Amino acid sequence: MIQTADIREWRNHNVVDHDGRKIGVLEAIYVDTSTDEPAVGTVMTGLPTRRRLVFVPVADAIVGPGYVKVSYDRALVRQAPSIGTDDVLPAKDEAGIFKHYGMTYRPGANGERQLARR
Repeated sequence: MIQTADIREWRNHNVVDHDGRKIGVLEAIYVDTSTDEPAVGTVMTGLPTRRRLVFVPVADAIVGPGYVKVSYDRALVRQAPSIGTDDVLPAKDEAGIFKHYGMTYRPGANGERQLARR
């Protein structure tokens, strides 16, 4: 698992799927606002003229020298909800990320966001 204190060190590392196939490059980590633990990462994918950031859960990620290995298939990650490279994740789109991966979405008691970028 990626430790909160180590997040900045892993940016720009290759993100690979469970079979070691490259998905893209780690751009940022979003933490769960209720636990402050890393929850999802954004991975830069696409051609240089059509880049986008896709979201992938990192709770079970394994960090190695120069890579972050996630437990999801490359095709599933590339079909995940995405944002533009200069965009911000809208609060209304958070639930879609969790749904894509079959995870439960739990906003705060007063409707607060579940994810915060670090």
